[in-house]
Amino acid sequence: MPKYHELLSKILLGTSDTNIRFDELCDVLRFLGFRMRVKGSHHIFTKEGIADRLNLQEESGKAKTYQVRQVRKIILKNKLWSN
Repeated sequence: MPKYHELLSKILLGTSDTNIRFDELCDVLRFLGFRMRVKGSHHIFTKEGIADRLNLQEESGKAKTYQVRQVRKIILKNKLWSN
């Protein structure tokens, strides 16, 4: 569990957006209660009670920078870091 808290802190700080591994970002979202479904290369995350949907794609093993920012925005908007 501390691993997820460390990754979540890294995402929320916004200082390493280009260095977040895709699988780690997916793990953090699942830790926060998001459900994932995969359609081709698209990993779609949804969570009950949250209208926003995240559509992520891997790029050379890393998460795309703009998608890390989208994840941070949704976490902050819905105050998911305190759960």
